[in-house]
Amino acid sequence: MAVVRTTDADIDLLARLLRAEAEGEGELGMLLVGNVGINRIRADCSDFRGLRTVSDMVYQAHAFEATTKGYFYQRPRESERRLARRVVNGESFWPAKYSLWYFRPPGDCPPTWYNQPHVGRFKLHCFYEPTAEECENVYNTF
Repeated sequence: MAVVRTTDADIDLLARLLRAEAEGEGELGMLLVGNVGINRIRADCSDFRGLRTVSDMVYQAHAFEATTKGYFYQRPRESERRLARRVVNGESFWPAKYSLWYFRPPGDCPPTWYNQPHVGRFKLHCFYEPTAEECENVYNTF
């Protein structure tokens, strides 16, 4: 059962984001990006208040660099659609289970990002989970 409402167009949009943001990280890397996105929709806190849809999340100003690149606008493949459906259906994976932020630094992961603690790295991406003071709701979403 879906944890956020989606249409086929939302699945395609999320699939394009997963590929554009993390194709080089493999399937798990793309799933982790999807987890962060779904967390942003469900948590309704911090920089992500008011996000209600996949489109709101993907096109939030300054949220994803990939949306400014041509690769993002290519048609999604069925393999990425399957991954998008998995995260929409609530599958989550560490270190993105409660993460709201991730990024790819040129070196080591900084201990904090947007004042939130580093919780883990997967390949080239570092993941950051909000504190309960910043966003208690993210811990109540799954």
